[in-house]
Amino acid sequence: MTDMGNQNFRTFDPSKEDGAEPPQPRGNSLRDRIRRSEQSVAPQSYASPSGYVHNPEPEPAPEAPPAYEPQNQQSYNQPVADVPPAPVAETQPEPAPVEQPDDTPVATTEAEAISQNTLDPIGVVLEIAGSGSMIAIDLQRLNECADDDDPSVAMAGQVGSQIKIRVGNNWLLASVRNQRQDRKAGSILANIDFLGEGIEEKLTGRLHGFRRGVTRYPVPGSMVYAASTADLKQVYASDGRSAVTIGKVYPTKDIRAGIYIDAMLGKHFALLGSTGTGKSTSAALILHRICQAAPEGHILMIDPHGEYSAAFRQTGVILDVSNLQMPYWIMNFEEHCEVLLTSNGNERQVDADILAKCLLKARQKSRLAESMGKITVDSPIPYLLSDLSNEIQDQMGKLDKSTTSAPYMRIKNKLDEIKADPRYQFMFSGMLVADTMAEFIGKIFRMPSNGKPISIIDVSGVPSDITSTVVAVLSRLVFDFAIWGREERTSPILLVCEEAHRYVPNEKNADGNSVGKILSRIAKEGRKYGISLGLITQRPSDLAEGVLSQCGTIISMRLNNDRDQAFVKAAMPEGARGFLDSIPALRNRECIICGEGVAIPIRVAFDNLEEAKRPASEDPSFVDLWNKTGGEEDIVQRTVQRWRSQG
Repeated sequence: MTDMGNQNFRTFDPSKEDGAEPPQPRGNSLRDRIRRSEQSVAPQSYASPSGYVHNPEPEPAPEAPPAYEPQNQQSYNQPVADVPPAPVAETQPEPAPVEQPDDTPVATTEAEAISQNTLDPIGVVLEIAGSGSMIAIDLQRLNECADDDDPSVAMAGQVGSQIKIRVGNNWLLASVRNQRQDRKAGSILANIDFLGEGIEEKLTGRLHGFRRGVTRYPVPGSMVYAASTADLKQVYASDGRSAVTIGKVYPTKDIRAGIYIDAMLGKHFALLGSTGTGKSTSAALILHRICQAAPEGHILMIDPHGEYSAAFRQTGVILDVSNLQMPYWIMNFEEHCEVLLTSNGNERQVDADILAKCLLKARQKSRLAESMGKITVDSPIPYLLSDLSNEIQDQMGKLDKSTTSAPYMRIKNKLDEIKADPRYQFMFSGMLVADTMAEFIGKIFRMPSNGKPISIIDVSGVPSDITSTVVAVLSRLVFDFAIWGREERTSPILLVCEEAHRYVPNEKNADGNSVGKILSRIAKEGRKYGISLGLITQRPSDLAEGVLSQCGTIISMRLNNDRDQAFVKAAMPEGARGFLDSIPALRNRECIICGEGVAIPIRVAFDNLEEAKRPASEDPSFVDLWNKTGGEEDIVQRTVQRWRSQG
């Protein structure tokens, strides 16, 4: 038995209750949701030409609708006459004190100067996760933004572009990672990565005071807006830290791309790019900018191809086999083994034991060793090559030796071969027996720099069998100098290694050289001692595991190999994932920078470098050169002469 037959019974209808809101037509499309959002938030947010009532004119109305209805009407630019009297009566006393002849027109002008596409939402948040979320973008709004004069707004919603989401009084900035079509709703679904947040400027709605990281997340249903060039200028603006500019931020026309020097060098950096993408020129540009900002710096660059000599003749010192004069006795025991031992397996251990005993006795014969007391086989004490050779000869002649004479002969023959080979004279020369360690370190570390803060070590003329050892010695000197100089005033050193995959190979290509060990150690521990490591390579997948992940700033140019792309993606931070898909599509002299050296991940078009500051790495023009003839016989003769003389 129910009360349906009772004439006093009435069905409960929320729309007919006292104070109930009138029914609103609700559409299911994303466009309708965006419009409803404009109705509810536009007036309270900031001054908008379409949503702010400057001088409401009250008119009597038969009934007073709810307070929210005027906002809905005004956001669609309906006549101000529809505004109800009740809210006007409450706000009417305000205009008198607030009304200022100068401020109000300025605010309106600023608001009108802002593109309308930045004031209206382009989409809505669907899902939220810790590092990103999914949004739905209205296709019509995307097309409207594409025609905007502001290049940042025109890129809004596209892969790699920046969008912003209002969270309370802040703007949350995010990067679009990917897109796909939602056929059912007629919209575009996109995954975004959160980058950071900034404070909303109440008058214009712009973003300022940007900082990396997220402290407050949006909720599903929050509106998504396009980030304008003015917003990005605030994001990329220097926050007071030392920075150098290297190019322009893509796709803007006037925003300069800056790199924070201390943050980039403090946690290492890597410059990656396939051959022909402008990697060497970009590296020269970055180093030139650093030298200009810090003319009394200390930069050591390993140049395996002799490319950078032409680029730094005015701002650096060029050292090659003709003037390097690196003393052989500065090597430690492991590096001596790499040069003098030729055996493998069990025989190598026997040879190493013999060399250790003879090398220590040769060092102990030095007058410097006598004054120092106890020394080790690794101590950088000068010794004579003849003393080492004589000691090997003496040990071989003893009757109580535990092995045959073969190990002694192998070491002695290799030592005699190196002493007689003119290619090794830059290192194994009798003229280098003097104690010149302090002078050598001051020369290669630029102490003092005298306005030339960079030293280019051209190892292209070094014999290939000891190139890795020479690089190992230079790298170890950087590390040991920093360790033993902790009692002194800190003098940070930047070590830049071109073709880094040759010296820090992965486990598959590792050959056990000491250079890989010392560079890996610098990558892991160097920043504690004021050492910065810069790795330049065209094959990041061939680098040792973990070395690239130690680089706080990654500058990636175009990479054509899928394996290299996957390796870089694994090393990139979460917020840069949206940029990674564009790595194969980058133009020459374009890059993606992410990490500690920049405020947020950015795509940069490098500046043009002056001809005199470019490295000698340009590709030859086959057509032009093959159309020239004459003098070939002389060229061949001179080349053969240099070939034979090894000079």
